[in-house]
Amino acid sequence: MATSIELNALNTIDESERHGRPRDLFWPWFAANVSVFGLGYGSWLLAFAVSFWQAVAVGVVGIVVSFLFCGFISLAGRRGSAPTMVLSRAAFGVEGNRLPSLLSWILTVGWETVLVSLATLAAATVLGELGWGGGTVTQAVTLVVVALVVVAAGVFGFHLVMRLQQVITVLTAVLTVVYVALVAHHIDWASVMSVPAGGMPQVIGGLVFMMTGFGLGWVNMAADYSRYLPRSASGPGVVGWTTFGAALPPVLLLTAGLLLAGSDPALSAAIDVDPIGALATLLPTWFLVPFAIVALAGLVGGAALDIYSSGLALLSLGLPAPRWVAAAIDGALMVLGAIYVVFVAESFLGPFQGFLITLGVPVAAWCGVLLADILLRRRDYAEAELYDRRGRYGAVRWSAVALVVGGTVIGWGLVTNAYAGWLGWQGYLLGPLGGREGEWAWANLGVLVALVIGFVGTLVTTSGAVRRQEHR
Repeated sequence: MATSIELNALNTIDESERHGRPRDLFWPWFAANVSVFGLGYGSWLLAFAVSFWQAVAVGVVGIVVSFLFCGFISLAGRRGSAPTMVLSRAAFGVEGNRLPSLLSWILTVGWETVLVSLATLAAATVLGELGWGGGTVTQAVTLVVVALVVVAAGVFGFHLVMRLQQVITVLTAVLTVVYVALVAHHIDWASVMSVPAGGMPQVIGGLVFMMTGFGLGWVNMAADYSRYLPRSASGPGVVGWTTFGAALPPVLLLTAGLLLAGSDPALSAAIDVDPIGALATLLPTWFLVPFAIVALAGLVGGAALDIYSSGLALLSLGLPAPRWVAAAIDGALMVLGAIYVVFVAESFLGPFQGFLITLGVPVAAWCGVLLADILLRRRDYAEAELYDRRGRYGAVRWSAVALVVGGTVIGWGLVTNAYAGWLGWQGYLLGPLGGREGEWAWANLGVLVALVIGFVGTLVTTSGAVRRQEHR
């Protein structure tokens, strides 16, 4: 029942509780990514100095490929009926997986903080446009209301999250189409087409940004929502519906955002400070309230998935508490982070960019390891042994840990974060490519390099170990 607190946590889902079909995965993934926040990526992608058509190509490839990673990890959820951070133990060992669990927990708490902050800023801007406030008091009240909804979803758990996502999907899809229709007259095709093309470093930088902003921000929780499916569910269906549901809305929203941002440089600058609030200024007054609803609903949909999975990640770190307590703890941290972004930080883009790229490197390395591990396996997981450090998966698989650590060290040396001064130490391996100020400094190659290190390194070092595990 959606109104009862979910008792399942890190445990394997019992056969009697497994239900649904692969297409049910469309709802949570679509709802989590249909937010009008996706329009803001048009401005940020053009900031990499690429043309409209380059941005469209980079956006489509980055979004679809990164969400395809989520699709494959969702397949592991069907095969193991356990959360992502439990299934990851097969690759890292029961104790060794604490490292990915820590990364996952930080990433999900960070994303839920970003989404709640955006919801607060957007609501305050819209109310200000209506003359109903918009100042500090309005922001504080909005933050409390949004946080309560998100924390409730995390506390009650899977069934409430899934029910909430169905409602959000229908509501936001309809109102977002109306929004795009209302602002279409702001598009200046001549200005959009006059944006000059960028070179290979700019294209790769935009591609990496799209991958970290979309699929790589969800890979660490992808199996959390497929673990309730029966083992008989179609594997291609799980991968396909996850990828389709997650990628469809951001591809469409990004294209619209590129057209709007390319038409108006002033709008692009405003999006850097308050993405959704800036987009609201294009609307007629009568649609501001529906816009606020669609903006809040889309952001709450994403934050609900994040807080649910962040609680599971915190439990996998070893917190001795029920799942709902872990979700409540993460909710408190989310509120503190949102207070900083809304009331202290001078710009939204700076902390956001620094957060995405810095965490994107180790998460990409972990993703590479897990994708290779899933590819190597031919049988379902030995469920009981995912919880036993003396079982076939062992306590620590040092090769996997080394690949993540090594991929992170090398990856951080190949990225830069000019948006956040406290990350100026990154880029220490860029010397041969022109240094921190060179053309390749903004390509953020480190994310791709970390992904390849994790994936190829796992294929090379662990194929024999996986074969032995499966024949025990």
